[in-house]
Amino acid sequence: MDHVNVLIVEDTPSESSALTAVLKANSYNIVGVATSFKTALEMFYANKIDIVVIDIFLNGNPDGISFAETINASPGASKPFVFLTSSTDRQIFERAKLTQPFSYLMKPFNELEILYALEMAVEKFYTQTDVFLGDEEDTIISKEYLFIKKGKSLKKALIADIIYIEVEEKYCNIITEKEKFVILISLTKMLKLLDGSVFLRTHRNYIVNSEKIMEIVPADNLIVLAGNHKVTLSENYKDILKKLPTLK
Repeated sequence: MDHVNVLIVEDTPSESSALTAVLKANSYNIVGVATSFKTALEMFYANKIDIVVIDIFLNGNPDGISFAETINASPGASKPFVFLTSSTDRQIFERAKLTQPFSYLMKPFNELEILYALEMAVEKFYTQTDVFLGDEEDTIISKEYLFIKKGKSLKKALIADIIYIEVEEKYCNIITEKEKFVILISLTKMLKLLDGSVFLRTHRNYIVNSEKIMEIVPADNLIVLAGNHKVTLSENYKDILKKLPTLK
């Protein structure tokens, strides 16, 4: 599972250092700290960014707003962002509001407020269908990622890396190439949220990523997946063979 990638746009070293320390302590990955509009754009387009924290004033000018306006206007490149500022100017606030930030926070930042703001921004921006709440984990499913809350940490897993999913009572065990994690959701609901042309149900307890199938042995009701994982292919779901052109 990967850490959530954060770009910080802040021109005051002491403030960017304090913010970096808090975010790293909570398992966020800082891809860079930009101190100007130009550098912010260069870092934004050169890195895989999940969310941005933006100081409105950079070198005395409201370039943080200009940066937000620019990434909003970029087709397919828009990302969620949070403003962090010491400005109390009403006109600046009104202009900033037009960029539709997910939060507008005042300096000095409060640790809990910034962590909450980032989590809510990720949730609102990336959630396409639903949010699942468990005793210890919150999971957000987007088209490409699962964003999983574990304790104080918010991490992400690439959906394409999922090998298979197994139900265990009210929980789903999700097996990826890197690790296993558990979320509170029914297998049926999980299947509805995934791409049905890729993720196929092979048994009442299993969903497999068809792109991870290495071998199917119908006579033994067995599917062998990447990493030598094995799941059951029940009689009720053998019609999935028709969805795999190479096996027709």
